[in-house]
Amino acid sequence: MIQATTTTGQSSPSAALAGLSLAMLMPSLATSSANAALPALALALNASFQTAQWIVLSYLLTVTALLMAAGRLGDMLGRRRVLLAGMITFAGGSFASGIAPGIELMIAARIAQAAGAAIMMALTLAFVADVVPKSQSGRAMGLLGTMSAVGTTLGPAVGGMLIAWAGGRAIFLVNVPLALFACLIAFRTLPADPPRCAGAFKSFDFAGTGVLALALTTFALAMTMGNGQFGLLNLAMLTAALTASAILMAIEARAPSPLVRLSLFRNPVLAANLAAGTTVSTVMMATLIVGPFYLTEGLQLDAASTGLVLAAGPFVAALAGVPSGRLVDQFGTGRATIAGLALIAAGAFSLSILSPASGVAGYVASIVAMTAGYGLFQTSNNTATIATSVAAERGAISGMLGLSRNLGLVAGASAMGAVFTWGSGGIIHFGTAEHTATVSGFHATFTVAVGLILATLLMLHRVSRGNGVPVDANDLL
Repeated sequence: MIQATTTTGQSSPSAALAGLSLAMLMPSLATSSANAALPALALALNASFQTAQWIVLSYLLTVTALLMAAGRLGDMLGRRRVLLAGMITFAGGSFASGIAPGIELMIAARIAQAAGAAIMMALTLAFVADVVPKSQSGRAMGLLGTMSAVGTTLGPAVGGMLIAWAGGRAIFLVNVPLALFACLIAFRTLPADPPRCAGAFKSFDFAGTGVLALALTTFALAMTMGNGQFGLLNLAMLTAALTASAILMAIEARAPSPLVRLSLFRNPVLAANLAAGTTVSTVMMATLIVGPFYLTEGLQLDAASTGLVLAAGPFVAALAGVPSGRLVDQFGTGRATIAGLALIAAGAFSLSILSPASGVAGYVASIVAMTAGYGLFQTSNNTATIATSVAAERGAISGMLGLSRNLGLVAGASAMGAVFTWGSGGIIHFGTAEHTATVSGFHATFTVAVGLILATLLMLHRVSRGNGVPVDANDLL
């Protein structure tokens, strides 16, 4: 239990964390719940499936493109005032999405909703050091990690229930009261911003922001176009992303107040932690993309049964967050990171050889191991990464954490989906796959996942041993 002592003089850490937890939950919930609503929304808006996909894609691309800018704005203009503005923007975008009369206006509203979500994702973690004692930061990170994981994995189930009860638009409207309530809590409990320097906004890196958005958007398009087939258009998008990335580095090296401080990546622990976050999110997203296909086609479960099995992940995530934080506080981030990655690797290996004869029990056991490991890894990785920063840079580094996670979600939904398609012999759609093809694609996906996690473990080991930089946040605090 986080003690009710505070350095802000305004409210207890528990009250502040309640608002931050909602701010962490809603963007993840909005990301994943929209998938379940796509058929209903396409029907209601008379849109083709390809057009309706942009309801999801526009949100994901906007969040990915704006995360770094949001963190930088928080550092420049005040994290509290920017976070409150983000919550209000998210509420407004959610309301507009729920009442939009056509697909074009809904996509525009989703972009606004995603802009608010990017601010919330970028700045929430940065407040932990301001509202809880250092000795309890791991527990606070564990709580916020739980909310993010629950939002991501629970979204399809919540979306399905809301669609059955009130139609597809309800998944957007439900966020309006939640966002306003979170905004009220944050307004009353978060510490006031220091006085803003005159002309602070003039130093904002507009060129870097624009080129970063271009690089991330073209990368996301390269990873999501073609249904697992890498063609000339994908190559063109990837080339554009690499070109924009090179231009971005040139701009940031000369900018007086750069959006992305390239010097931060000279810290090997920070760079390694961000890379590890991307890889782990890629692997975990694969469970959300490939898992339902395996349950429906491989195990021949009906929709209701599949939903119940998929609930195992959110349940474990909800239980694992706070205990993970306590383990981080007690044993340090280095050991907790290794233990978390080991659990993820063990679960992924089990899935890579899982026989349909093992049934639901075998699948759930593997998912439980992976989800528990993810909760432990996310808590320790977030704690260690924030600990590498000084107070003035926490917003930017918190944004980098969100960016690394979101890049992983894009890669998991696209690249790991492509592995599944390749492994299953080109099967893409539900209801068209042979039983053996589905199982083969499932095994191929998680064989790659095991390799990614083992490579991450090796990378973190070499960084901590080869550079002599402390990995544990306890050593840095």
